[in-house]
Amino acid sequence: MASGQQPAIFIADAPALDFLNSIATPVDTEIDWIEDGEGFLRWLEQARLVPPEALKALRARAKPGEFDGVAAQARTLRKWFRKFVDDRRGRPLGADVLKDLGPLNRLLERDERFDRIVADHHHDDGSVLELRSTRRWKSPESLLLPIAAELAKFVCEEDFSDVKACEGPACTLLFADHTRGRARRWCSMAICGNRAKQAAHRQRLKAGS
Repeated sequence: MASGQQPAIFIADAPALDFLNSIATPVDTEIDWIEDGEGFLRWLEQARLVPPEALKALRARAKPGEFDGVAAQARTLRKWFRKFVDDRRGRPLGADVLKDLGPLNRLLERDERFDRIVADHHHDDGSVLELRSTRRWKSPESLLLPIAAELAKFVCEEDFSDVKACEGPACTLLFADHTRGRARRWCSMAICGNRAKQAAHRQRLKAGS
């Protein structure tokens, strides 16, 4: 099912997992936010992974259907990384996973990133210049690169012991549990946590009758 105008879900506390959660079943029907090119651009915008001006420039230059092709590549990447995470979550990664990360390394090799000095007026200490990393957005394909960078960062910096799946029976959402005591169980209290509370309440009523 297409996402329509429903906002995407960002509950994972890790951009790489938010990407995996771009296909989900928030209520009863599966929604794929990157089902087509338009959806992919909207998702990137909501995820704040690409500067709005870069999206605008690419939109102006792209041929019809080009973004649909990139969205298909993004879905392939998502499926591959979902399996990688599902197979390994709940325990720390070992160096042996490197051989399985080939597809991600190949994507990272295509990145054209460079640092640039820009004016920054937000610093409290009065400094006005900042070194900021940016990239050349040469083609619609370059939209995959910030996602690849987030996946790579996640693999290198996240403890996979903290990667959990929501305990909601029909929920497919993943998150990184950074709570104290690692006690998080739900994608969000609003969605699955409340459902579980209501179900437990109904059970108690039934047991008491």
